[in-house]
Parts: sequence; C-alpha cells; structure tokens
Amino acid sequence: MSRSKERIIFLADCQSFYASVEKADHPEYKDRPLAVAGDPMRRSGIILAACPIAKSYGVSTAERLGEALKKCPDLVIMRPRMQHYIDVSLQITRIYEEYTDLVEIFSIDEQFLDVTGSLALFGDPVSIAKSIQQKVMEETGVWVRVGISSNKILAKIATDIWAKKNKEGIFILPKADIEKNLWPQPVHKMFGVGSRMTAHFAKLGMTTIGDVARTPLPQLKDKFRARFGKQSDIQAEVMWRTANGMDDSKVTPETFDKPPKSVGHMMTLPRDYAIPKEVDTILLELTEEVCRDCRRKGYMGSVVTVSCMCSPYDAPTGFSRQMKMPDPTNNTNKVYEAVKTIFYKHWDRMPVRRAGVMLSELSDDRNYQLTLFEDQERLRALEKATDHIKQRYGSMAIVRASSLTGAGQAAERSMKIGGHYK
Repeated sequence: MSRSKERIIFLADCQSFYASVEKADHPEYKDRPLAVAGDPMRRSGIILAACPIAKSYGVSTAERLGEALKKCPDLVIMRPRMQHYIDVSLQITRIYEEYTDLVEIFSIDEQFLDVTGSLALFGDPVSIAKSIQQKVMEETGVWVRVGISSNKILAKIATDIWAKKNKEGIFILPKADIEKNLWPQPVHKMFGVGSRMTAHFAKLGMTTIGDVARTPLPQLKDKFRARFGKQSDIQAEVMWRTANGMDDSKVTPETFDKPPKSVGHMMTLPRDYAIPKEVDTILLELTEEVCRDCRRKGYMGSVVTVSCMCSPYDAPTGFSRQMKMPDPTNNTNKVYEAVKTIFYKHWDRMPVRRAGVMLSELSDDRNYQLTLFEDQERLRALEKATDHIKQRYGSMAIVRASSLTGAGQAAERSMKIGGHYK
C-alpha cells in the first residue's frame, strides 16, 4: 500500500482516568497523591487508579489499599463513582466525534480514531492530536495521550510504549519504523503479553519483540504446539502478527451495537457463604439480574452457565458448568431452577466466595415456544411490569423477600456499576 493511502489511526488514552476525573472535581487535591480504591470492607480494597504523584511513591493499580498506604501514608483515597466516570468518558467520546465520525470505544478510557478523512479540515496528525488534548483538558480536566500509526495495533503500541512516557503525550510509529523502534523492545512490552507469556517466551529463547517477529510463522506455530498443545496455532499467529505490526481491522463505531453472544453477571461475596439457603439467595439475585438484562435487550437464552469459586483463598476450589434448557427463555424462575440444578450437582460444599450466572445461545425473545401447561403471556406481562417499575423507580423498588435477609446483596449492588459504586 502506498504511503498516501495509509490510514491515520489514533489510540487516545486518558491518563489515570478515574483519578484524573476526581482531581478535576476536587482541585484542592491538585498537588497531592490521590488514588481511587474499592471498598476495603468488601474484599475490594484495591487501587483502581492512581495519579502520577501517587505513582511516584510506588503506588500501582491493582495493589491492595493497605500496601499503597504503607508506601504513601498521605495518599488521598476516593471511593469510585462509576456512573460519573462513564458520563465523562462519553463526554470525551463526543469531543473526539467533533474531529471524525470514526470513533471506536476500546475501553472506558481508550478510544480508537480514524482521522484519515479529517486531515484536510484539521491539519496534520500531530496538530489534530494536540487540538484534541487541549479540548479534552479544558472541558474535563483529563490529560489524553495519543499514539499514531497506520493501523490499530500499532497505534495502541505507540501509546502504551511511548506516548504514555513522553512529556508531549504524542508518538508516531510508522510501520516502516517498527524494526528500528519496536523490535528492540523487551517482549513483555508487546500488547497481549503478560507475565506468564513473557516467561513462556523466555523459555523459547525469545526476549525481545523482534525475536518473535523474525521467527517464521510456521516455526513459531511449531514452538507453540510443543509448549501449549495442538490448539495453539491461532495464539501463535496473533503474537506473530502483533510483533510485526499487522492489523487489518477497521475502526468501527458500531462495535458495541453488535448482538451479544452471552449475558452474565458475577458477584464476589463480602464473606464466605456456606449455608445453602444463603447461597440460594445469591444465585437467585444473579439469575434475576441476568434475566432482566436479557429481557431489556430482547433476548432469550438456551444455555445457562454457573460458575463458582470457593475458599480457602490460597487453595480455592470451584467449577464452571453449563446445561442446555428445553426451550430458550428469559424467565427468572425457569432459569433459576436450572441454575440450582447445576450448582448443587457440582458444589463441593466448601464456603462460596464468588458466584456467576450466564445465559448464552441467545435468540430473539419475540419468538417463543407456547406450552399447554402455563400461561406464558401472563408470566411475560408480569415480568415486563416489574421490569418497568424497577427501571422507573430503581432496582430496589421491588425485591424478593430473600434479598432483605443478611445474605442478600441486591441493595448493595443497586448502588454499583460493574462492581463499583455509581
């Protein structure tokens, strides 16, 4: 492809997003170390985001709050406000859309932008990136770093390895420069490579990204098969293409408009649950959330999956099992019966510390199987009515009696999004 036809792709990343939003809302903490952390009373006392000042003390994302406070006793701790962060993220996305209609949400704090068609309006790529940085900072108080290249994977790499580290927060990584700039980098800096994969690469004699890139693909597949088994060809090709900066995917604004493959919820419990009656309460609450989501989105599920992790923490047991139901459904009671069947068949009676429920093999809920033994229209109308009340007045407007017991978590979860406070 000629240089003139190359796409111009950005990966825009918001620095320490949650912490930056809190600092913008609390200017009195501008020059203080600040972190956003989960509730330490509910097994979620971990650092979700730390500002650059806090990071200079060694505070890092995902470490326990107690460890962070040992490193930085003056650390300002903010409880997460997930709904607010979502609102700010959408505000930033709308700013990006002022520069291009090709904006793809990658995560709450990262978006891909294809600005190829915007150059004639807004100038060269660096000028566009600087304009975006300034506008986002002025309107939200969040600093954005921008990696620039000709495809999404290289834009992401440009952000993670260079734009996040330099003062300008901008880095261009042309495909022609990957041998010079990317290949000498240690393999752990490659997108998609964590600590375990880094160790595997080390045992294969590959310590740099260039070591992976220069290995002929058939040879790399052979090495992966020998180490991971026969089903590792796809993983080998993904690693090889990433190391060589190859990515044919387009920036697709409609990514999150695609039908889901499954709908599920998982819950980490505030304490160990060992009594079946208490476990039933949690399973029912999870089932209700899943089925309500399915009804809201217009889907029924044919396959129900139940997962569980049990204590002790240092040697947990658990399972993830599924079963196919006779007919697709999003009826809470029907799914709940299947959930209990799976759970009690596989539970080893160890105390439960995490549980999950998922529906998959989804289909349109307008096409459902009628039976002679129950009034499905009445059941669907009843659930539709309760869903409407919850949507209008909040999820705690109608709750089952079991959720009001000491085991119930519905009230706590109603105040959260994605496991964190709204």
